[in-house]
Amino acid sequence: MDDAIVVGSGPNGLAAAVTLARAGLRVRVLERADTIGGAARTLPLTLDGFRHDVGAAVHPLALASPFFRAFQLDRRVRFIVPEISYTQPLGVAAGGIAYRDLDRTAEELGRDGAAWARLFRPLIRDIDGLTDFTANQMLRWPQAPVTALRFGLRALEQGGGLWNARFREDVAPALLTGVTAHGVGRVPSLASAAVGLVLAAHAHARGWPVPIGGSQSIIDALADDLAAHGGAVETGQEVVDLRDLAGARILVADTSARALARIGRGVLPPAYVRSLEGLRYGDGVAKVDFALSGPVPWSFDAARHSPTVHLGGSRRQVQRAEAAVAAGAVAAEPYVLVSQPTIVDPSRAPSGRHVLWAYIHVPHGSPHDPTEDVTRMVEAAAPGFRDLVLAGVSHTARELAETDPNLIGGDISAGAITLPQLIARPRLSPHPWRTPAPGLYLGSSSTPPASGVHGLAGFYAARLALKDVLGLPAPDLGLG
Repeated sequence: MDDAIVVGSGPNGLAAAVTLARAGLRVRVLERADTIGGAARTLPLTLDGFRHDVGAAVHPLALASPFFRAFQLDRRVRFIVPEISYTQPLGVAAGGIAYRDLDRTAEELGRDGAAWARLFRPLIRDIDGLTDFTANQMLRWPQAPVTALRFGLRALEQGGGLWNARFREDVAPALLTGVTAHGVGRVPSLASAAVGLVLAAHAHARGWPVPIGGSQSIIDALADDLAAHGGAVETGQEVVDLRDLAGARILVADTSARALARIGRGVLPPAYVRSLEGLRYGDGVAKVDFALSGPVPWSFDAARHSPTVHLGGSRRQVQRAEAAVAAGAVAAEPYVLVSQPTIVDPSRAPSGRHVLWAYIHVPHGSPHDPTEDVTRMVEAAAPGFRDLVLAGVSHTARELAETDPNLIGGDISAGAITLPQLIARPRLSPHPWRTPAPGLYLGSSSTPPASGVHGLAGFYAARLALKDVLGLPAPDLGLG
């Protein structure tokens, strides 16, 4: 009989399983798909020899997450940390560059360089304090209250009517808006500003690392550790009713809040089910993966050396595009997030060839195919791109939800990133991972700290379960 069962094998589910197994429990992970990893899988989506990340290819939190740092992920997986974290092309041969080096970034931003440095230097000086505040549950006193206050004031500035007060030219605000738009929502807003500030701070502090071989290497490292401590993963196992798993002392669900409401209806109080069902889901992404015959010929040279490229133009243009999506339309000139990992990791494609994925933001559940939008936007910034495309595979927001039930309506965060839902996720509680059902915990992106490959939601759920059910502390997670 199992001591613990984890439903779902994404990064959070495997983080929970590793934590429980290292505490000495017999752990089994049940995964509905035929392969493990959820949105962190790496698969041959286009042509033989081309390996594409289903979700993110670049992981700003991989070297910053308290769970992954304790797990010593950097000793288990080889990462490349590029000199350039991200770029924002603006017109022909112009744009902004976010180097890992803050001073170099500021120097190349001209008149706005000093303002950029003042914005980020206090945050990166105490990046661990910032991580503690933003990668945890916000209904708690932060370990670094001064850093938390500085972050909050900057989010208020960049999330409201004062967002342009700091800057005098176009490049710096466009560069910041490009990373802010990762939050998939209106800009400016407090939630999107918080997302952008955190990601940009990590870009300068520890960089945006790229795992060699794809995101699957992170999943495989977790699965290997689980197996080494007696745990097991079973694929092709869809859980439809948690009452079927009643023999386990601990259950951790790496599912969306809505999915937990569905499979847990027989064991959860109706009021809690309603709170799960009340979590609001945001707009979606529509993604396309390309196999390319060569590197993208960006007009802005720095983009040729940047694994992440943001397209969409100036701050005002990105703002208009995101407002259109929030209003229920597909933007005519959409914001495009481009990931080109093979410029630093050639192992993902045959010699001289490249992989590229990109997504645009679309209304929740949209059936819109992004292929032409992405191709047109990349071609405008990199003339000749169309001629490089060997094959492409697209997924609409609706199709993403069909392939992964956690991506409801194409929402990659398992719940809209809004200020209320960063505080109450899925409900207001000092321990949002705990459910009213004894031994049952929610450890997915529908709980803090929301989306990203960091393993923290699963780790927090498992840590709480060990304390509640068995009176055990969190185990040592490191090598050795």
